[in-house]
Amino acid sequence: MRRKPVERLVAEGGQGEGGNLRRSLGMWQLTMISIGATLGTGIFVVLGSAVPHAGPAVVISFVIAGLTALFSALSYAELAGTIPVSGSSYSYAYATLGEIVAWVCGWCLILEYGVSVAAVAVGWGQYLNELLEGTIGVTIPTWMANPPGVDGGVFNLPALLVVLLCMAFLIGGAKESARANTIMVCVKIAALLLFCAVAFTGIRAGNYSPFMPLGLGGVSAAGATLFFSYIGFDAASTAGEEAKDPKRDLPKAIMLSLLIVTALYVLVAAIAVGAMPWDKFEGSEAALAGIMKDVTGHGYWAALLAAGAVIAIASVVLTVLYGQTRILFAMSRDGLVPKSFAKVTKKGVPLANTVIVSLFCGVLAAAVPLAKLADATSIGTLFAFALVNVAVIVLRFTRPAMNRTFRVPLSGVRVPFGDTTVPLAPVFPAIGFGLCVYMMFKLDVVTWEVFGGWMLLGLAIYFAYGMRNSRLAREATGEQVTAEVAQEAEAAQKAPEAAVKASEAPAKASATAEKATQAPAKAKKAPASPRKAAGKAPSKARKTSVKK
Repeated sequence: MRRKPVERLVAEGGQGEGGNLRRSLGMWQLTMISIGATLGTGIFVVLGSAVPHAGPAVVISFVIAGLTALFSALSYAELAGTIPVSGSSYSYAYATLGEIVAWVCGWCLILEYGVSVAAVAVGWGQYLNELLEGTIGVTIPTWMANPPGVDGGVFNLPALLVVLLCMAFLIGGAKESARANTIMVCVKIAALLLFCAVAFTGIRAGNYSPFMPLGLGGVSAAGATLFFSYIGFDAASTAGEEAKDPKRDLPKAIMLSLLIVTALYVLVAAIAVGAMPWDKFEGSEAALAGIMKDVTGHGYWAALLAAGAVIAIASVVLTVLYGQTRILFAMSRDGLVPKSFAKVTKKGVPLANTVIVSLFCGVLAAAVPLAKLADATSIGTLFAFALVNVAVIVLRFTRPAMNRTFRVPLSGVRVPFGDTTVPLAPVFPAIGFGLCVYMMFKLDVVTWEVFGGWMLLGLAIYFAYGMRNSRLAREATGEQVTAEVAQEAEAAQKAPEAAVKASEAPAKASATAEKATQAPAKAKKAPASPRKAAGKAPSKARKTSVKK
């Protein structure tokens, strides 16, 4: 349960230079990172698998998922402003809950970010197919457009290609990647607004009935799946060591991005289920493009939206992949994973880290179906978010006087109860924790089995490697002793100098005494000069009188 002090985390991150990373991102770029990582995954890809569960009430499912994300976003905003480092929730857990909990959280983030990249890359391939078919009448062969077990697929080549393309952007540097992401985010927002304008003309009132075909159970189940669409609002927190003013900008970027994304999700979902019957969404991973085609009767509208989606979803891959590499960077700096993940180039890019993570995610995207990936990502994210909410509560009670640039609302309320006070400090974080746990239990058994296996693998790696190579563990043993020996040697080196100064002290004292004895003699001589002057004065006077 070793903990790393907050002050040390911030110091290691670098107050002015971001450690080995470069501080080059402002609030606008940070906001675009979170929007880029979030907007697109749910509305472009997962909407088709959520509507069959909730029906037209999928709008409520988006709101439920958004509220769940909001409570956790408040906790992220507070901790990102207080502990502005690259590790995100991993580092927050390290400072509050201890090393092993931080490892579990970091391991969940690897699942969240890594699998999210793969899942989104799969959806990107679907929209690329729509684009090619609508523009040049060509489709990618089934065997190379789907993962194994899906419609005769063998290897999803487009999914691998988009991951490798984003890897090339990341190798160019954080500032260059942020600029490319900003352009892609603007394109994706424009594409969604275009969809709303066109699909609005195809809305039929009858498509909203029945509103909840499978009842509240279907709505909540869809909400758990759609939580996947909010994954990424925390991406800005992974840029803590590359932000120009992280304490001010990170909380604002997190909250602003979540509000923008939620508004767009609800708007697009409401129009989508009104323009197409809910029972036709089954199995559609490019639902919005299909709606555009059905409403207009022309394929070029669908192709236009597909083009926007291809660019939009690529930005999700880019920013989530960025966050994944920064979390592993922080874990490597703490010694929990190999040092190669923390080595950076002259541009401040963790090169080996970026290449390894990209290849892993690319192969995963090419070989695993989307449905399994989405649920696995949701459970890993919910677990990490739950730990962040707990971290806020712990830090509030252990470090109440710490300077915070953003505070979770209602966190300072206290209700009198007899001679004591009942603290209500964890109101919002506790709600966020409860919602995360509730939505975790809404996921199916297979997802839990995958999550359990992932956790067992992670703990095995920690006890085999991380626990022994942890920086705090090494400092607590050998490196601490070495530091003490160095201090003793320095003290021994200073000892002879002190002895020499001590031996010189008597000589200086005798010299001072000798000067003191000479002072009276000088004092006796001092009055002689007035007498001499007085004696000479009469003689001069006599000489003057003789002359006269």
